[in-house]
Amino acid sequence: MTTNIPLDGIDLSTHPFGWMLLLIFIAGYYFIAMEDKYHIDKAKPALFIGTFMYILIGAFYAFYGLNFIPFKSEITHLVYEIAEIFFFLYVAMTFVEALIERGVFNALKGKLIAKGYSYRELFWITGILAFFISPIADNLTTALILSTVLITIEKQNKAFLVPSAINVVVASNAGGAWSPFGDITTLMAWTAQKGEFADFLYLFPAAFLGWLVTAYLLVRYVPDEDPNKEGDPEIADKIEILKGGKVIVFIGIATIAISVLCKQVMQLPPMWGMLFGLSVLQLYMYTLKRRHKQDVNIFKSISKIENNTLLFFFGILAAVGALYFAGFLGYITKLYEVVDPTYVNIGLGFVSAVIDNVPVMSAVLKANPPIDYTQWMLVTLTAGVGGSLISFGSAAGVGVMGRMHGIYTFSSHMKLSWTVLAGYIVSISVWYLQFKVLGID
Repeated sequence: MTTNIPLDGIDLSTHPFGWMLLLIFIAGYYFIAMEDKYHIDKAKPALFIGTFMYILIGAFYAFYGLNFIPFKSEITHLVYEIAEIFFFLYVAMTFVEALIERGVFNALKGKLIAKGYSYRELFWITGILAFFISPIADNLTTALILSTVLITIEKQNKAFLVPSAINVVVASNAGGAWSPFGDITTLMAWTAQKGEFADFLYLFPAAFLGWLVTAYLLVRYVPDEDPNKEGDPEIADKIEILKGGKVIVFIGIATIAISVLCKQVMQLPPMWGMLFGLSVLQLYMYTLKRRHKQDVNIFKSISKIENNTLLFFFGILAAVGALYFAGFLGYITKLYEVVDPTYVNIGLGFVSAVIDNVPVMSAVLKANPPIDYTQWMLVTLTAGVGGSLISFGSAAGVGVMGRMHGIYTFSSHMKLSWTVLAGYIVSISVWYLQFKVLGID
């Protein structure tokens, strides 16, 4: 068959085949968003479109006899990117399940209940913790831990759980935005040398005030009452952490620190440090079982992680990767040539909410537009905070959806998304005041 298609690859965004890929993505995205309506787990359509789109591209290349080198190179790079996120999540979820098994969250629940905190006070406590833990522990791990605390305190009351879940997601993403290793997007920008360490710290006021406005608006939807104490507070206060629980907390913190060192000092992907931490956890659990006769099994914890969350990430990142390979994401970066970078970066925050902030930041970094560091800080802020606008626009949101399955959903989030939008506008306004009006340099 004769064809005018170049042998070294094509821009599928101008080809009918590429339009078909885009339609498949939109159809899959529709079913992901309508999870509540069709009662289909979001991982199923995501995994289907992610794998199917690349199978179609491969078949297209084979049919036209195109050069597979760019295709194979893209697949190799995509698998590497997905593996980094996949295994990072895998280990983080395993640690959370191990902490649950050792009763750490039950003990924390007991302490909070014994203190007599109301739902609204618990809302503020978990939000503040999320904002200040995520810069160190990363937004996903923080969101998983605190959403587990929420669901442990109250399993049924959606009036408390939904606003609190949104609060945790927003606080985790906002907290991660002002730390070079608090979010994958900030880590990508930092390692690409788009800003010095201190430059990211300047985003603290914008991130904090944006979250604070959202939290202030959300808390009005939280019941002004006390949670069900399930008995005597004195009994709740005496709930003990099982043997080894505190050590696992320490191992978890050390694992995160090692992951950061692996990236910044040894040039290893963060997942390497996480997997090393998992190996230490496994050895410790073995010691706990042999020496202290504790009935523990790390593989039981592993079996309880939300595999649907992991598969969702694989599918959605693969699907977005297919769109990037097809050339569609390239149009985003071309906007810098005709539109003020400030407006483009603000718009990218909304795009991040739809197709995940990681591929958006990846596309911008690959295009490497000629913008100054203040604009790089803005796109870091908007990509991180903007991911909170939709429930699955960030790793933190997807993790909480898996943890609070059937409670924190796309539709429940969207009903209150206007509060997130208000905070997003405040964050951008503070950035503008700092960098454009006051001229911080």
